[in-house]
Amino acid sequence: MVFLTLSCWIRNRGPDRFWKVQELLKHARHFRGRKNRCYKLAVLAVRRAFVYSTKGRRFKKRNMRTLWITRIAAATREHGMKYPVLIHNLTKCSVQLNRRVMSDLAITEPRTFLSLAKLARARQQEGFQAALGDGKEPPGVFSRVMLQ
Repeated sequence: MVFLTLSCWIRNRGPDRFWKVQELLKHARHFRGRKNRCYKLAVLAVRRAFVYSTKGRRFKKRNMRTLWITRIAAATREHGMKYPVLIHNLTKCSVQLNRRVMSDLAITEPRTFLSLAKLARARQQEGFQAALGDGKEPPGVFSRVMLQ
């Protein structure tokens, strides 16, 4: 198509606008009412939906972390400890497992989680002995004798 005058060229919006509208309406197809057909209403609805999805991604991360902590706490209580004590003592032992992995271990491999709980308990007992002052090692040193 050849435009001989500038006014005809300006008035014609071309295929770009059509595809832009279709791209936005594609995201609004599952909405109810006129929001899935009218461009003006669809713009507002899609923008709001994108805001909700962004907030939802953040909330999902937070929700999953609380789920992992709940699972670890339940498995820790089975072994007679509390969750903060377990995490604190494993950190002191420089065990670098995140909560997701520890939650999976608590569910799928209970024996491995039991060994982690024993490790934390041994570290806790060693800390108690060092606090009492009758330990032969300087405080903060973890010995393998406590694990046996």
